Amino acid sequence: MGNLDPRVVEAYENEWTSYGHDALPQGELRELFEEQFELFPWDSLPRDAVGFDIGCGGGEMAQFVAPRVGKLVCIDPSNAAVENAKRLLDGVGNCEFHVAAIDAMPIPDATMDFGYCMGVLPYLPDPLNGLKSCVEKLKPNAPFLLTAAYTLENRPLWFRALGGAADLIRRIVSRQPRPVREAAVSAIAFGVYLPLARFALLLETLGLDVDGFPLSSYRRGSFRRLRDGAYRFAMPLEKRCSVDQLKQMMSEAGLQRIVFSQTVYSRALGYTNTQS
Repeated sequence: MGNLDPRVVEAYENEWTSYGHDALPQGELRELFEEQFELFPWDSLPRDAVGFDIGCGGGEMAQFVAPRVGKLVCIDPSNAAVENAKRLLDGVGNCEFHVAAIDAMPIPDATMDFGYCMGVLPYLPDPLNGLKSCVEKLKPNAPFLLTAAYTLENRPLWFRALGGAADLIRRIVSRQPRPVREAAVSAIAFGVYLPLARFALLLETLGLDVDGFPLSSYRRGSFRRLRDGAYRFAMPLEKRCSVDQLKQMMSEAGLQRIVFSQTVYSRALGYTNTQS
């Protein structure tokens, strides 16, 4: 099976089969794209750059990337996700689609001008080797953007305790039959994510700083986005790492000139070596 957990793929298949047709509002998707690609060096890409989106999901980010580049290769191990991406990107002539694992990408080594994987690494049995598989596809001095799941090391003790409790719930929910998992995810989205997110929005309107408030990043999100976030509780695997661990992993994979987002600590950009 390679660097792939079939239980994770099954969970994503279920998500895209059940909810892939219900896309986020376009304005919200664009905001998410601008946030996630805040570090990306668009101006330094070569003309007609060719790159890849590993873990493309339903193509939500690819729809904004493709018009800016020459060609975009969209890859995901979930057939349902790729089918959703094809529908979303219907009519976009510079996208190529593949159902494949991260260590079986149908891309020759050292041929890509850029690449990105958003939220893929936490769900791999071996995140380091997954990252190495990506870096191998890049040309020298090519940028690679990623997000991971971090260990909340910069948060207060009570916040980390909440994170630990959430992980325990995830372990329990992810072991349940599909109908129970789906019901639990919806209940968590409606009963936990929605009230906390909207309370954070209320506090913000009162002039308070809510950056450290749980789920504050979802405060303006649609319910679909909240449910997408809550779907982590259906995942049987989630590997978190500290910022230092992520930086070390990126270095071991062959990336340098690493920079991190100042707002999302697990979002980082690195470049391959200038010489192959």
